[in-house]
Amino acid sequence: MGGGGNMSTPATKTGEKKSHLQRVPSAKPPFTLGDVKKAIPPHCFQRSLIRSFYYLIKDLIIISITYYIAATYFPSLPYPLTYLAWPAYWVIQGCVGTGIWVIGHECGHHGFSDYQWVDDTVGLILHSAQLTPFFSWKISHRRHHANTGSLENDEVYIPRFKSKLRWYYQYLDNPVGRVGVLAFTLLFAWPLYLVFNISGKKYERFTCHYDPNSPLYSERERLQILISDAGVLAATYVLYRIALAKGFTWLVCIYGVPLLIVNGFIVLITLLHHTHASLPHYDSTEWDYLRGALATVDRDYGVLNKVFHNVTDTHVLHHIFSYISHYHAMEATNAIKPLLGEYYQVDDTPILKALWRDTKECIYVEKDEGSQGRGVYWYKYKLDD
Repeated sequence: MGGGGNMSTPATKTGEKKSHLQRVPSAKPPFTLGDVKKAIPPHCFQRSLIRSFYYLIKDLIIISITYYIAATYFPSLPYPLTYLAWPAYWVIQGCVGTGIWVIGHECGHHGFSDYQWVDDTVGLILHSAQLTPFFSWKISHRRHHANTGSLENDEVYIPRFKSKLRWYYQYLDNPVGRVGVLAFTLLFAWPLYLVFNISGKKYERFTCHYDPNSPLYSERERLQILISDAGVLAATYVLYRIALAKGFTWLVCIYGVPLLIVNGFIVLITLLHHTHASLPHYDSTEWDYLRGALATVDRDYGVLNKVFHNVTDTHVLHHIFSYISHYHAMEATNAIKPLLGEYYQVDDTPILKALWRDTKECIYVEKDEGSQGRGVYWYKYKLDD
């Protein structure tokens, strides 16, 4: 995955190509949010209901065709072929299913259409079908966007200080331990985050995306959480009826494994967008919205960039203006790159290589020596200092 694609590494002021790990500037940028908006063609802010449904329907057609092929022909395949057919089905369903989840995520940002009720209805259906509580996550995700890069107020992917590392981490800081941690993270981190707020902002009491009384939500938001729960429960009931009719093994093969792949991609994509040695994190003395939004990195997943509706390679733009529809995101990204200059970070390192490198080298954050009290923190990895 990845490894170049159609992305290019930005050049420095001297014209030389910027190293993937060269730090982005952490000082207040010489441009404003208004300047960035003016650099984007006005039509990029226009949402098309027809065009958005085109992409959704295209994904649903692919999902339906692959399901039909699996349900109709796989049971009669000889055993050697089934070991090839099912993994192919899982990969296609998992990748395209991730694209459908991304469209639901776009609904949560009001980027699907000009009609809030349409976005909420479509998003609720799509995310419920993948056991994601739509409104619940929409609310916490909105807070993440409002506080990206803030050590005190971000909602997720908040780096630890060295003094806060768990005692057992030293035993996992090796290839075998790292493989185990990555496998666990990709398989279980998403549901654990939704249920137990694992890797999320710490609150004084139990925090859960399915709990209307969770500290994540205000009083006026509690009804939306109940609606989200009802959507997930309805989807769970449908899955239960399918299991009764077709068997649990059939349900796992048709739905369960692709869902695990979707969950894994959700974690992989978001982890790599916010975990990079070149990106600063800020405490309350330095943080502001624009610098926080710029503290993320675009990645290259090759052909999957299109399958994932460019959520992977236009993430910097997405954190600045999250309501821009995905089909305008690449044009808008290209429009702001000259203005952002060295503040824009892209890394086209092959994804598996980048995952291994960044989870190895981005262990905790601390200030640089001689930073004179500035509230800017950078990823470090040496544990024996």
